[in-house]
Amino acid sequence: MNEPKYKRVMLKLSGESLAGTSGYGIDFNVAKRIAEEIKDLIDMGVEVGAVIGAGNIWRGREGSGMDRVTADNMGMLATCINALALQNSLEDLGIETRVQSAIEMREIAEPFIRRRAVRHLEKGRVVIFAAGSGNPYFTTDTAAALRAAEIDAECILLAKKVDGVYDMDPNIHPEAIKYDKLTYRQVIEQDLKVMDITAITLCKDNDIPIIVFGLDGEGNIVKAITGESNGTIIDGNDI
Repeated sequence: MNEPKYKRVMLKLSGESLAGTSGYGIDFNVAKRIAEEIKDLIDMGVEVGAVIGAGNIWRGREGSGMDRVTADNMGMLATCINALALQNSLEDLGIETRVQSAIEMREIAEPFIRRRAVRHLEKGRVVIFAAGSGNPYFTTDTAAALRAAEIDAECILLAKKVDGVYDMDPNIHPEAIKYDKLTYRQVIEQDLKVMDITAITLCKDNDIPIIVFGLDGEGNIVKAITGESNGTIIDGNDI
């Protein structure tokens, strides 16, 4: 196995990744597999922060008629459920974790405090950042980019259902072409929908590379950090 290319990373998982094939709820076999791969990173000496979406529980105001703020607040609470599920799976493997929430809920999570988060990482604990940024109108992609900048993460590992960034949706267009390398500017100008523009801009401004890879397949998280992944790298360097 190759050596990790980064010492401290932010792992961004979609909520759907925890749902497995059902597409809804939490598949604890999937959560266990993800936890085992995170443990592999910890065993390699990598410091890991994580942000999880909520799409397996709540899809915002789609079809609900709710106002945006209420729907987003519900989504932030749903990320806390996912964070606790991942925490449980990690601790079953003997990995120390902390959940830090952007919304105060002292009985189940610490408040987000940057210096405390960094200290946990230095001690080898996985820090799971819940409740997004604590603000409506901002996605968990933006929360991942923001927290990555705050904790001085060296890259974002962006786990997807597909194995990289394509010029079109490969599930609809079999002729879609996959990119091995992109710049932040290309992602924005071509509107490639990797992350939302706010998140991409945060990564660009703070020079945080993004490694986009497919979560399905054993060992893909480790491959992403060791450079063995066949995913897509996004950074500020021209091709």
